[in-house]
Amino acid sequence: MADLKDGESVEMQGSGSKPYVLKNVGGVYSCTCPAWRNQSLGIERRSCKHLRRLRGDAAEEARIGSALPARPQEAAGKAHAPPLLLAQSWNNVTDPMGWWLSEKLDGVRAFWDGRQFLSRQGNLFHAPDWFCAGLPDVPLDGELWLGRKKFQRTVSIVRRQDQSNLWREVTFVVFDAPKLEKGFEARLEFVQDCMREHEPTYAKAHEHVRCHGGEHLRREMDRLQALGAEGLMLRQAGSRYESGRSATLLKVKRFQDLEARVLRHEEGAGRHKGRLGALVVELDNGTMFSVGTGFSDAERENPPAVGSLITVRFQELSEAGVPRFPSFVGVRVDADVSTSTPKGAKIMKTAKAPAAKVRRFEFSEGNSHKFWEISSQGLGVTVRFGRIGTQGQSQVKSFADEAAAAKHVETLVKQKVAKGYQAIG
Repeated sequence: MADLKDGESVEMQGSGSKPYVLKNVGGVYSCTCPAWRNQSLGIERRSCKHLRRLRGDAAEEARIGSALPARPQEAAGKAHAPPLLLAQSWNNVTDPMGWWLSEKLDGVRAFWDGRQFLSRQGNLFHAPDWFCAGLPDVPLDGELWLGRKKFQRTVSIVRRQDQSNLWREVTFVVFDAPKLEKGFEARLEFVQDCMREHEPTYAKAHEHVRCHGGEHLRREMDRLQALGAEGLMLRQAGSRYESGRSATLLKVKRFQDLEARVLRHEEGAGRHKGRLGALVVELDNGTMFSVGTGFSDAERENPPAVGSLITVRFQELSEAGVPRFPSFVGVRVDADVSTSTPKGAKIMKTAKAPAAKVRRFEFSEGNSHKFWEISSQGLGVTVRFGRIGTQGQSQVKSFADEAAAAKHVETLVKQKVAKGYQAIG
């Protein structure tokens, strides 16, 4: 049977007039046919009749079957995920004195079961044998990490199936030994001993220090954030390893504040029907997003006026400059209001406009597999974009009239098509 080398592609005629494009990128095979695109599986697990026709049933079964070793749970149709200890968020109240402090790594969580790496969902990471050399035959919990602010690069490497030399950029940073039935200090010492004894080239123990209190925590957060770190982790002294979210492991992130101008109100649904659901706001640089949390019932009944300036609290900015997890803090009473609604005005119930038609486009080339969606409803245009298989992120923009909104949609669509995006559906 024919096959594709890494980076190669081939066209194959399907039932439509336009041929489908089959690609191999790092051992991940793809096809532009609807059957491949519309699967809910990760892209490395997808197949279709065109790939089977090209490579043969046996080759495709071997490739798809290699995603995970056969397990009883899978035979029953259930995914097998390793029993990992997951963190809760620090509430700014718990005294961190005596807890173990470490940097929160922006990598990919990985469970070494003694012979292979598994993701949180139980998917296999195809790490080369030389990368795994020196790791002990006991379970270890850690992170596949390249460095600060290199999450996307990490993902692009560890999702490959060709065991490429790109793995030489990755380090397995180990922070726990799940199967050791002892307190955290003993488990941490065990990890350190393993690293000293086996000296794996591509693995190391994660550094932990005792926290001396709130001031120490703040200083360490300031230091690491200045270096580009994502945040901190707190591990309770003497705590045991347990599956699921636990109050013995806390993640610490510092929220940031900014000001945004209210563009419009969006009516809520469910218990918020007939009152504020979210505010569509805009930053000084023109970035638009929605804020739907942080409001009291009274504020939802009497929302901030259109044109008013509000304070928004968020964790960080996305690569597109959109605040992640924005929450309403309050109205800036010292700011001018350019356009206002009557004081105390409530959101009025109105007839619902027809549902917006969503147009979806996808782009696949090399290691890049992206989607882009656009829809318009009334005066608003919503764009959603991101990696295929993720929720992505959204941006909203308002216009003076529907004609201007429609023109904006067509302009953006033409730009995307010119860049190689293909319409889906």
